[in-house]
Amino acid sequence: MPTQYEIGVVGAGNAAEGIVHGILRNSILFADRMIASDPVEGRRRLFADRFNVDVTGDNRHLALNSSIVILAVKPQQCAEVCQGFAEMMREDHLVVSIMAGVSTTVIESFFPHQPTRVVRTMPNLPAHVGAGMAGICKGKHAQEVDLLRAQRIFDAGGRTIVIEDESLMDAVTAVSGTGPAYFYFFVEALTAAGEKAGLPRQQAELLAKQACFGAARMMLETGEPPDVLRGKVTSLGGTTQAAMESMAGNRVFEHISEGVLAAWQRSRDLGA
Repeated sequence: MPTQYEIGVVGAGNAAEGIVHGILRNSILFADRMIASDPVEGRRRLFADRFNVDVTGDNRHLALNSSIVILAVKPQQCAEVCQGFAEMMREDHLVVSIMAGVSTTVIESFFPHQPTRVVRTMPNLPAHVGAGMAGICKGKHAQEVDLLRAQRIFDAGGRTIVIEDESLMDAVTAVSGTGPAYFYFFVEALTAAGEKAGLPRQQAELLAKQACFGAARMMLETGEPPDVLRGKVTSLGGTTQAAMESMAGNRVFEHISEGVLAAWQRSRDLGA
């Protein structure tokens, strides 16, 4: 069924902002083929002003007039939000979820009137600058073409990988979806240490950011594993070895892993 909009985004938060920005920056769609909804007027105004897309406070209007509905709301809100426009859904709709922890089976249950094609994704914040990463898997009613349509949307914000086993999406959430926060936390720690060592904050922060940017880029471009690259920086009896020994003694590696696993468990709890 022809619709006014190709994509309707339910929830105009930070994640949705990155998705829409990637779509428009890469000319996947023109602005007049998208609509976004949000209960907060300020967020609707931001999307209208920044992206020139249509906005609404009515999810039923969005669903009725869109081919692809992207669910970009908090997991705790999904049942109420979906049930609010469930009767507007058609068999030709594609529902794309970016909600942590909420399975395709649960999302399908919110639309009981017909088999609903659902693709579950987990993008991350760097999609705002075209450097995002998203894991994608399809529900039982989704077709391969639906997976490709979702990949096209999220590739516009960076890269995607297809996850065949949906139970692994919680791990994707913990490693990649939440991952940028760990990285920012590490940069904060580097900056604070630089300040304690006498550097002005602005210089310490620039040094920390560029060191991390260069390290990440080198991993991606050379394809060398992180432990191999770390070995190239570490000289026997040198400064890097001193840092590594201190971190090992303080179980930094284990603490980071435990934090990631806490995120993984929380994602599983959200879907329970």
